[in-house]
Amino acid sequence: MKPMSKRESGSVLVLALLATLMGCSEGEGASTGQAVAAPTLQPALVPAGPEGQRYAYFGDLHVHTTYSMDAFQFGTLATPDDAYRYAQGEAIKHPGGFDMQLERPLDFYAVTDHGIYLGVVRAGADTSTEISGYPAMQSIHNLNAAENLTVESVPMRNFRAFLGQFTRAIAGSEPLKAEVDRIMRTTWADEIEAADRHYQPGKFTTFAAYEFSTTKPDGGSMHRNVVFRDTENLPAMPFNRLMSLDPEDLWNWMDDLREEEGVESLAIPHNSNKSNGQMFALTTWAGDPMTREHNEKRMRNEPLVEITQVKGTSETHPALSMNDEWAGFEIDPYVAGGGGLRIAKPAGGYVRDAMKQGLALEAAGLGNPFRYGFIGSSDTHTGAGSFDESNFFSKIGLLDSTPQLRGSVPVSDDDVAVLQLTDADASMFYVAPDGRRYLLRNPSVYGASGLAAVWAEQNTRESIYDAFRRKETFATSGPRMRVRFFAGYDLDARMLNAADGMPDAYVHGVPMGSNLMAKSADVPAFMVWAARDAMSAPLQRVQIIKGWVEQGKTHERIFDVACSDGLAVDSVTHRCPDNGAKVNVSDCAISADRGAGELKALWQDPEFDEQQKAFYYARVLENPTCRWSTWDALRAGIPPREDLGVLIQERAWSSPIWLTPPEDKG
Repeated sequence: MKPMSKRESGSVLVLALLATLMGCSEGEGASTGQAVAAPTLQPALVPAGPEGQRYAYFGDLHVHTTYSMDAFQFGTLATPDDAYRYAQGEAIKHPGGFDMQLERPLDFYAVTDHGIYLGVVRAGADTSTEISGYPAMQSIHNLNAAENLTVESVPMRNFRAFLGQFTRAIAGSEPLKAEVDRIMRTTWADEIEAADRHYQPGKFTTFAAYEFSTTKPDGGSMHRNVVFRDTENLPAMPFNRLMSLDPEDLWNWMDDLREEEGVESLAIPHNSNKSNGQMFALTTWAGDPMTREHNEKRMRNEPLVEITQVKGTSETHPALSMNDEWAGFEIDPYVAGGGGLRIAKPAGGYVRDAMKQGLALEAAGLGNPFRYGFIGSSDTHTGAGSFDESNFFSKIGLLDSTPQLRGSVPVSDDDVAVLQLTDADASMFYVAPDGRRYLLRNPSVYGASGLAAVWAEQNTRESIYDAFRRKETFATSGPRMRVRFFAGYDLDARMLNAADGMPDAYVHGVPMGSNLMAKSADVPAFMVWAARDAMSAPLQRVQIIKGWVEQGKTHERIFDVACSDGLAVDSVTHRCPDNGAKVNVSDCAISADRGAGELKALWQDPEFDEQQKAFYYARVLENPTCRWSTWDALRAGIPPREDLGVLIQERAWSSPIWLTPPEDKG
């Protein structure tokens, strides 16, 4: 077969119709896998029955700008206005001096600068401001002046050391504390105004938002992004870790705003993979046993989870899903919060396992705190998400602005002295078989991920936010694949094969993010549909992942339900055969004649038990492509660093659907 680049193969499949069908046994339900032309990206219309028509919209809900204390120290000058311009397709500057620009605009975007010391570090570096006169600010004066925006300045950009010093300075100075408070309030007002300036209902949606950053003493990150439905009557100051480290206090604040001020918001936990098992611990922040009240409060305020981003994918881990061949996708294994490259505990840090534990808590009458819908986002600290493996500029500004700093290209002897000063881990190197030394730091395991996606009636704050709330959301690792997922007792193949998609699915079933009450002696059907991104690789397979609790024990299983290239699911292994897609690592060209533009299936669980508490979600896999580190190596004219993984298999995840036994009260 002749290899072809991702973009070229997209163009070919747009022009060529390669239609094949895949069937399965009646016991599993009808299933089809079609290698067809990629559908038009927008609008991605699927009727929503009496609720009206719903479209697929893509965005990023995790973006940092110059107002975040760490982003500024990473060299970022991009303002919220710059970030929103970037999301709409304009080019903005990276701290390293090059342009960042999307090939396609996004539909929605939220700047989520850190609530703690919002805008303060930026103000302190400006020697014309009042706060710059305090001794605590002297070390960062003119930090991002043009002459200081160099790779050589990386050693002086240790925001953790500054944060500790500054926090101690505030504790000893009431005037400094008052000035910090004033700057934070002023900056928060500017964040809200920027969101309103760029909001274009029907075309581009923005949200007022921020990040609540809290960390356990062991370094485990327990951060959340707080997103407001609108910009009316918002508090003068975001709730931040200076007020409390306990996430439950954040939820109480959100509840109070909702009940007393009519201010609607939701929180989205992220980077659970780096929490050292703390994000989904089965105790409260204080270490007390969970209660039903606590769990209901958490779910009321946290309906979504960020399942993938630059700092790794948090779906699952090989140690937790030993029978899932795809469990090791873009794992960033290190504990957040500095202190060296410490491996994080998997249990309590990954979403699938948490959802299984949530079923067990629910079965015990404590409610389920982990009934999450899924999104992806970037966590960029440059104002600009880097979603494309072939054009990856990472996330921490000057600190990972070159292939050498990202660990994808060897460092020279001359570089070592500078790099050893960047952080505590920079003296550690990976030595390749050929003797080349690569910097071993967090950025080497970063990924070009991810995107948040919703099915909503229109591109407005109200419509998209309502999709968040009902969890009709899905996540992708960067490409703009589209995924639909329904369950019901009256779904049939006619709906699956209708020319206009799934016109009756909302009427006869429930969409992703919903609960379906089981019926005695009846087996529900699951309807899944996926369409490729025409600018990425074709689809390889669609899977349905099941988690359940039985006699107090949790279980999981992966079922392939649709295969590309006319291949059929093996009835014993529940896996598609390899479709033969290849990647030429010498130029990252991919197979032009393998994969599908669309895959769809109507599937029934062959092991269904109506008495089991269970969840199901869909996972869609592309054909393999080159990882960003391979692209970096290719451009440098060297072999890729094999320990990072040469290839990647981009994917998308639907939000789950939960099955509740008959007459179960949860």
